[in-house]
Amino acid sequence: MRKAACRIVRSTGIRVSAALVRNLSDLAPSGRLRAAVVTAPAASAFFAIEREGKLQGVTVDLFQALAENVKLPLTLRAFPNSGEATEAIAAGECDVAFMPRDADREKKVAFGPAYIVIESTFLVPARSKLKTLDEANFAGARAIAIAGTTTGRSARRFLTQGIVEDVRSVEEMVDLAKRGEADLFALSRDAFATLLPQVPGARVLPGGFQQVGVAIAVPKGRPEAEQIVRNFLDSAKRSGIVRRALDRGGYRDLPVASF
Repeated sequence: MRKAACRIVRSTGIRVSAALVRNLSDLAPSGRLRAAVVTAPAASAFFAIEREGKLQGVTVDLFQALAENVKLPLTLRAFPNSGEATEAIAAGECDVAFMPRDADREKKVAFGPAYIVIESTFLVPARSKLKTLDEANFAGARAIAIAGTTTGRSARRFLTQGIVEDVRSVEEMVDLAKRGEADLFALSRDAFATLLPQVPGARVLPGGFQQVGVAIAVPKGRPEAEQIVRNFLDSAKRSGIVRRALDRGGYRDLPVASF
């Protein structure tokens, strides 16, 4: 796995209570805040990118804000999909992550609030004549999803007449989409918006088969850690830090989650 250099950032103005600060060992047992970052070939409101050896994106900005406000050095660890990030949090190999929330993940990690809501849909390659989601659920339909993701699980429930095959990363999905090697490609709409230029002629179907909050998560069995990240994100949404992170990323039309 790739790792980015740890960093400490300037104050953001969020206040974490003294009582919670005394329990930082629950949040970061190693003394460093180890954050899991999910990456893709193009940034989205959830996916980060790696440029010149540094991770950049909305979630990176939010991790930096959290690290500053709990006064801990930050280590960023990159993952090719949210499924692997989930497993790293569940195993205690990372301390905090953002990931789409669903019932499967709630069995493995503890969730705090969401910062955005994403909609999952299908991209179809240039040769496709499909125009709607209903048309996409045809006998023998072959879809590609990212392994271990909420979108992949939801796509399997939606495609009652087709099959869903997994790849490990968005990069692999894009390569298959360029070659038109499946009928459907499942991902969030905001991610497709930035990936479309890499897949000439491809289209994103209207509507969605899943809407889900992208929430902050920590390992189970760390109640103080859960309270710290919950308080942080609630405050970050109220103070405008989440809004500014989205705006910097170019997502001015994407609302901050209300839950």
